[in-house]
Amino acid sequence: MKLSKVLLTGTVGLLSLGLAACGGGSGEGGGGGSQTVFKLAFNQTEEHPQYKAAVSLSEKLEEATDGRYSIKVYPNEQLGTQSDVVQNLSDGTVEMMYIGGPVMEGFNSDFIVYNLPYMFDTYEAQQQIFNDDELNADLFASLEDSKNIDVLTALYAGVRNIYNSKQPIQTPEDLQGLKIRVQQSDSQVQMIEAMGGIASPMGQGDVYSALQTGVLDGAENNTTVFHQLKHDEVSKYYSYTKHLMIPDYLLINSDVLAGMDDADREAFLALIPETREEANSGFLEFEDESRTEAEGIGAEFNEDVDTAAFKELTQPVVDAAVAENDVRKTLYDAIQAANEANPA
Repeated sequence: MKLSKVLLTGTVGLLSLGLAACGGGSGEGGGGGSQTVFKLAFNQTEEHPQYKAAVSLSEKLEEATDGRYSIKVYPNEQLGTQSDVVQNLSDGTVEMMYIGGPVMEGFNSDFIVYNLPYMFDTYEAQQQIFNDDELNADLFASLEDSKNIDVLTALYAGVRNIYNSKQPIQTPEDLQGLKIRVQQSDSQVQMIEAMGGIASPMGQGDVYSALQTGVLDGAENNTTVFHQLKHDEVSKYYSYTKHLMIPDYLLINSDVLAGMDDADREAFLALIPETREEANSGFLEFEDESRTEAEGIGAEFNEDVDTAAFKELTQPVVDAAVAENDVRKTLYDAIQAANEANPA
């Protein structure tokens, strides 16, 4: 039996909703003396705050379940790219994973709203949205029947900007003709092309060599990826286009979650909000540290960017996506309200 709508955006209120919906629960790890170890796939390094938060979650889970459950985190795409791993998550050969927001569009296209350019004005506005249990409940439960996946929570994943090996990017004209890596999603391709670049979808593990050999001129990501994956060694110009603030998600196989004994599942879910907070707060600090370290090896950070011009160019991408259905319009309107309540 699947666990229906076990969704967490960081609050106990939504946790209670999920627990009320679950059945008796049987299967993996319930009772007995042996330990069940969930594999959690991650495409970043051990220095990343999401990795550290997951290790902390494992320690707390092991204690809360008297050793019946723990989590082993596999960083650096050890289990494959996000697109590959999510299929293994669906069939249960991998139990958990972190995943970037754009990849989720392939399973429910309504996730696109949170991935659109210039959607969130501030970190606080984004957090207001992901603390809104009612707003996200249906979206976060929408993969259970089709993909056997539950969304446990959404995480802050930084502000994404353009970096390249050629020059600082100040205006859309500076981006013309540059091959820029994007995540493997249609919305990201449309965004970069609207901004003036040539979009090159690619898995994260291939980006360094592509930058090094000139297959790519640049990429778009946050400062933590720029430094921790050593892209600053081969692509020194980092420009604050501030075009995206897309979330990452923590996912779990639905059958695995439903198969836990009720008490163990409740203990696990109760740990998710603090895991999210630990990852988010760590990420904010990690962004600053990464910039300082990147500057130390010669990277140049450019804040003189005409973000208004880029936003204007990408607005048709936003408008077309939001107009698709009422679900997207509801999410978009909620974001605009959050931006007004939390201005830059």
